[in-house]
Amino acid sequence: MKNIYLDYNASTPLAPEVVDAMEPLLHDFYGNPSALHWSGKPVKELLQKAREQVAGLIGCSPREIIFTSGGSEANNLALKGFYFKNRHKGSHIITSKIEHPAILNPCKFLERLGANVTYVGVDQYGRVSPEELEKAITGETILITIMHSNNEVGTLQPIQEIGEMAKKHGVVFHTDGSQSAGKVPIDVQQLKVDLLTIAGHKLYAPKGIGALFIRDGIELEPLIHGAGHEFGLRAGTENTLLAAGLGKACEMAGTQLENSRIKDLRDYFWQQLLEHFSGQVVLNGHPEERLPNTLNVSFVNRIGQELLDAIPNLAASTGSACHAGSIELSPVLKEMGVPVEVGMGAIRFSLGRNTARDEIDQVIAALKELL
Repeated sequence: MKNIYLDYNASTPLAPEVVDAMEPLLHDFYGNPSALHWSGKPVKELLQKAREQVAGLIGCSPREIIFTSGGSEANNLALKGFYFKNRHKGSHIITSKIEHPAILNPCKFLERLGANVTYVGVDQYGRVSPEELEKAITGETILITIMHSNNEVGTLQPIQEIGEMAKKHGVVFHTDGSQSAGKVPIDVQQLKVDLLTIAGHKLYAPKGIGALFIRDGIELEPLIHGAGHEFGLRAGTENTLLAAGLGKACEMAGTQLENSRIKDLRDYFWQQLLEHFSGQVVLNGHPEERLPNTLNVSFVNRIGQELLDAIPNLAASTGSACHAGSIELSPVLKEMGVPVEVGMGAIRFSLGRNTARDEIDQVIAALKELL
């Protein structure tokens, strides 16, 4: 079997168009975008173009986009920046138990500084309940942060409903859209979100670049202090090279989403698994409300990592950790109530633009031989 990549939720290859957009900045556009002379002005224009492209993907103003080093920094700026700037209004934050570590660990850090964080649970599909979130709101609540889609099982959260509820109570709402941007449509006006995270390497842009949408009127304390770059919210000369790549990737995502083809391929994969491994395979996550490219399945009474180790040409992932022969269940599956004998066999297959049907057939053939 040739090398097959089914780990697009972990990272995506650079789109050729993204490489083309970045290439001129490796040669001719070397000036500082803050400089007012002939060398700086063209670079500033390219930076502004990238900002407009990112804003166009999610339906906001370019001035509401801050470039960061990736999704983790954007999440940290959203949570820490908002808390530091607004803790005089209250100290209560609400999140879910299945968030990415780039949310959970900043929350734990803020708890050490006096924040009161409520971690709400999820149902068997990995969805939070807007009603449970609303019950958790107090007079001290200043921020709700719930991921748009789960990185492991792909479950989509009821973001618009949560956004409307947060708005009703006057609470600022952040969502981590790292896995969603480019896979499903995102409109920050429709979703009623105030802060939204984008990670470049999840949508065919380079690693090391991301963005944070900050709705006009939301005030954050910078994490990096210095000169007034990025509207005074992130000091440091802008990385126009990577921003241009992210901008092009966002432009492409808005005009040529391949969700339908990828979803059909994912569903074909699932049907093949059911046909060949009936009674041995279980779907993890919501059957409908999930990312179109994500298929998280458990091979019952098997160990997912051992299966992947036996197919070295296949790139996929598990959410579980293996330590000296013992299995530590994925925190996400654990919170969903998945039994250990099911969860330990979990594998996340995440498809992308380059995935072909014959690759799915090869994976099925390898699994048949193995199982």
